[in-house]
Amino acid sequence: MRRLSPLLHAPRWLPRALTAGLAAALLMVGAGSSWAGVVVIAHPGMRKLDLQTVQRIFTGKVVEVGGVAVVPINAPPGQALRNRFLAEYLDQNEESYVAYWTVRRYVGKGAPPRELSPVSEVINRVGNTPGAIAYVDEADVTSVMNVVLRK
Repeated sequence: MRRLSPLLHAPRWLPRALTAGLAAALLMVGAGSSWAGVVVIAHPGMRKLDLQTVQRIFTGKVVEVGGVAVVPINAPPGQALRNRFLAEYLDQNEESYVAYWTVRRYVGKGAPPRELSPVSEVINRVGNTPGAIAYVDEADVTSVMNVVLRK
């Protein structure tokens, strides 16, 4: 019978319970950071939205929802949250999104959404501004937030 490399096994002096607990803890830490998704939140008065409407809001093609002017809020460029939102919801990357808004502004069709950070300020602005819509990490969502779209 072949013996596996000792590097694949815990040392004999390390109790199995400790090994199992450490492995579980490492899995939970890794899962927490990779499983958290991006969710779209809005002012409490806004209804649930579909993906196409959110895409159109963040590309300036929809300016009101239910008779209320929308106020989209972006995370600053370079933030991981923004990059995940652009990839998951808009199917774009930072370069193409900035280029899109450069052209749109040049031809007089609007300005990109306001950029705001940190998350606590984004959450506060969304909660206090009618029509405000933004995105946050799912880990930052509380029970009082109006989640309008979750992928």
